[in-house]
Order: sequence, then structure tokens, then C-alpha cells
Amino acid sequence: MNKFSVNFSRFFVLILLQVFVFNYVQWFGFLNPAVYLLFLILLPLEIPKSSQYIIAFVTGFIVDAFLRTYGIQAFACVLMVFLRPYIILVLNGLKPLESGIIPRPGVKDFAWILIYTFLLVLVQQFSVTILETFQWVEWWRIVWTSALNTLFTTFIILCIEYVFYAGKSK
Repeated sequence: MNKFSVNFSRFFVLILLQVFVFNYVQWFGFLNPAVYLLFLILLPLEIPKSSQYIIAFVTGFIVDAFLRTYGIQAFACVLMVFLRPYIILVLNGLKPLESGIIPRPGVKDFAWILIYTFLLVLVQQFSVTILETFQWVEWWRIVWTSALNTLFTTFIILCIEYVFYAGKSK
């Protein structure tokens, strides 16, 4: 399969899983994993930035439509994709990632993947929680919910990555 069909099927499967399975997983009333972020995390870096932003917006918009969150997920996805090159730059010691490399298991080590995934999910979850709460009076709820959702989502995304991508290299 070519890269487009692989990415499209990944997008389709993860959106379906998010909408029909993981949107109904709510532990303790607020832990809701966002597995669709794996699509954006594994998005090839050589795609032009404008296309990455459009893809992130469409992904967030589709999830917004099913969650009825009115643009919150779309904003958070675009912010995550915007910050992704800077996070990669910092993780690589201010050196850009080689062309054609997708940050996934088998290509990068576990610590790199963990930090990369954690930071991207943190950006997305923190922005979603701030926009959903929209009151600084509840700053403790914002921090608590963001932190736990980030840990929970990161754990699930890493499990999916290592089940499906661990044996594959470049």
C-alpha cells in the first residue's frame, strides 16, 4: 500500500474507534482517551505545513461533530500540529529530524517516543480542558483533568503504537 492509503486507513480506523468506542469510555467521569491523536502524531513530517494544518482541522472538526464540542477539538488539533516540529526539534537536540522519518517505534527509542507522545497529548488535552472549563477559578480542575487525561491517553497510544508498529523499521 502507498503512504496515502496507509494514512487514510489509519485516519478512518482511529476516527471510528474514537467516535464509537473511546467516546464512551469515561473512567471516574472525566478520563476520556483521545486515541485519534495517534493519526496526527504519526503524520509524515514531509507533508507541507498548510496541508498538515488542514488535516488537523478536519480531524478535530470530525471529532467535534460527534462530541458536539463546537471547535474545541479542531483548535486543539491544529495547535498540536503547529507545535509538533518545535517539540521534535527540542527532542533532537535542536537538529531537524531526517527526511522521511516517521517518529514511531522501531525508528526511535522508547524514551523519545514517550516524551514526544506525552508532550503532544499534553498540549492537546490542556487546550481542550481550558476551553471546556473556561474558568480560571477552577484552575485545579484544569490541571488535574489535563494531567490525568494526558497520562491515560499517552498510555493507550503507546500501547497501540507498540502493538502495531514495534516490529517495523523505516
